[in-house]
Amino acid sequence: MPEKLNIYRSYGEKLISLFAKLLFSRESHSLTDLSRMLQCSKQTVLRLVGDIQRAYGIEIEEMLKGKQKYYQLTKKKDIPQVFRITRDEMQVLYMCRAFTEHLLGKRLFDDATHALEKSQTLMTDKTDSFDRHFASFMTGYIDYTPHQDEICTLVEAMNEKKICKISYQAIMSKRSRTFYIKPLKIFSHKDTIYVHAQKARTPGKPYEEPDFNPLLALQRFKSIEITDRNFEFPANYDFDRLFRQNFGVIKDETFEVEVEFEGWAANFVAERIWSPDQEIKKVGKNKIRLTFTGSSEPEVISWVLSFGEEVKLISPDWLAEAVARKVQSMEALYNNRK
Repeated sequence: MPEKLNIYRSYGEKLISLFAKLLFSRESHSLTDLSRMLQCSKQTVLRLVGDIQRAYGIEIEEMLKGKQKYYQLTKKKDIPQVFRITRDEMQVLYMCRAFTEHLLGKRLFDDATHALEKSQTLMTDKTDSFDRHFASFMTGYIDYTPHQDEICTLVEAMNEKKICKISYQAIMSKRSRTFYIKPLKIFSHKDTIYVHAQKARTPGKPYEEPDFNPLLALQRFKSIEITDRNFEFPANYDFDRLFRQNFGVIKDETFEVEVEFEGWAANFVAERIWSPDQEIKKVGKNKIRLTFTGSSEPEVISWVLSFGEEVKLISPDWLAEAVARKVQSMEALYNNRK
């Protein structure tokens, strides 16, 4: 029998968590997402759904979108509209707000603050402000305050499933270019906000299938405009499958990586998750080897070099040679300084 995904969480806790998720979100959730959230098998999720329906008379609607099953609580007029918020829940909300301040920008951060202040009227017990408890410290971050309109426009387009016309300037380009996108997901990676989209047809021109879907850094948007053209959200779109399977936000062909760390870097690396398929082995006193799957050569090289002399890339050979060439170029740069 395979080991349970989470042996420390009781069936009752999973049942309550599933019911709360369906009740409070009032949205449909895929069987895959619910299985991941509850850290259990899909069969267990189906049993939980059945138990909720039988024991409590709650109607849960099952839908099929593409090849995925989705579940949603059937709307009823007698479900309460206002629920009390506990002190612990409010603390978590304030913590999330503080930790994402640099990604929100001032206007959206103020909106989040106002929403939390209004939500305090729903608390079961009154307490002092949580503002003083949490903060974040950032260096080298992007100020997204000038990009508030782009964020709001993208969210509106995603809600309405509208194609957008954008002007975008890539990091190495001297000028921007204009094209059309179907925005699918806004996400953050290493303190940068990205937009994952599908390329849409330019009016008056034949559609050319791109080699890959656009991955756009929000700060490089020069303009964005919602068009009157609708699009269908792809039923088989799976963000986790696309981005959370290996190391690197850029998705090229994958390759296996083996890296050796020692000293402070060994302790630093061992504390973190770098890729879902990673393996860490001790190979000596205060020395480890990390293996994982990568999908972006530049990102792996940059990451390896960030550990200085405390790291050695073992394999693949072609990538180790690329790192060696980078080190030689850096050495020449500093040897030739005036």
